[in-house]
Formats: sequence, C-alpha cells, structure tokens
Amino acid sequence: MSLTMIIVLLICSWLTVAAAMLWGVLRITRRHHHPVQPAPAPEADKTPSQHANAH
Repeated sequence: MSLTMIIVLLICSWLTVAAAMLWGVLRITRRHHHPVQPAPAPEADKTPSQHANAH
C-alpha cells in the first residue's frame, strides 16, 4: 500500500468513527429528552370590569 492510500484510509476511518459517535450521542440525548409542558393559560375573569362602568 502506498503512503497516500494509508493516509486516505486513516482519514476516512476517523470520519466514520466520528460520525458514529455523533449519531450515538444524538440518539441518547433524544431518548432522554423530556418535552417541556406548556404553562396553562390563565383563565380570563368573567366578572365585568369596574373600569367599564366608570363613566
């Protein structure tokens, strides 16, 4: 094998390992991610406002 081929294979194998590690980390974080529940909207008062009767 030539030196150029060894270097190319070394870089390709490094990229493959890096991609596999990234995929694993993203898979774990997605599995352990808990979606945030939206806060309940405050209910509007059904009583008439005092400002509407001020005039």
